[in-house]
Amino acid sequence: MIEFRSVRKEYPGGTVAVHDFSLVLPARTTTVLVGPSGCGKTTLLRMINRMVEPTSGSVQIDGADVAGRDPVRLRRSIGYVLQDGGLLPHQTVADNVGTVLRLNRNPRARTRQRTLDLLETVGLAPDLAHRYPAQLSGGQQQRVGVARALAADPNILLMDEPFGAVDPIVRTELQTEILRLQQQLHKTIVFVTHDIDEALLLGDQVVILREGARIAQHGTPSQIIENPADEFVAEFIGLTGGARQLRAKRTANGTVLVDAHGRTRGVLAGEAEDGADGEGPAEPVAVGRRDGRTTGGRPGRPAEENG
Repeated sequence: MIEFRSVRKEYPGGTVAVHDFSLVLPARTTTVLVGPSGCGKTTLLRMINRMVEPTSGSVQIDGADVAGRDPVRLRRSIGYVLQDGGLLPHQTVADNVGTVLRLNRNPRARTRQRTLDLLETVGLAPDLAHRYPAQLSGGQQQRVGVARALAADPNILLMDEPFGAVDPIVRTELQTEILRLQQQLHKTIVFVTHDIDEALLLGDQVVILREGARIAQHGTPSQIIENPADEFVAEFIGLTGGARQLRAKRTANGTVLVDAHGRTRGVLAGEAEDGADGEGPAEPVAVGRRDGRTTGGRPGRPAEENG
């Protein structure tokens, strides 16, 4: 478990990046910090491994203040994935993945086997081990970055906008990969993004931040969509712009979901064989994914009525 206790970060000159921030990040779950650029989400992330020191307050891991730990050893015990992968260009894929293992003085044979196992875990072929980062696609580089972060089998994995530099198709693939890995490995993941759709997809707990890392709302994706705390949250998650105001529309081939602008956004599960002849009027609905998370609501109604 990670806990922020009344954390504040003020830089010389008086700029306050983080005001009084307190929050518990449950173990073995994914917490996503999301908000506009400059809101302090990356600053919070980097406080966990002491890349940024708080001006006041404390960050605790399993009840122990990280300020009392050696920063180098702390960082080696926590996985960290950067936006551009952060791979060393002059080292092979195998050498990049095995960096922390070598620093921790693991035997060479164990490092090699662990590296090959990790490449398989993140969906990469073992014959890529001898290539250099420049010989990989952007998606492959990010997978190598994830493998390196997992090398020492850390309990905590920090991910700082890891998919921001890849194209939408690759990004979707990597998001799916993270969901699969978390289901398999059960790490405590802290994920930073400015993409609300990514946050709602990946997060068990989503924390929406205002400027200065002030919490606008936190909760499960369904809680936030069904009960936005205020207009800022409603606008940020897309409820006011129509992106999540979905209605069911009957067609000859089943029921589809359309947004407030009339654009089809999906197909209602289980309705493919039950379509009416011709098109019917659009009916308001609350829409969920297969995992039960709400992804859209009934426009113009209070959240509690979105049944």
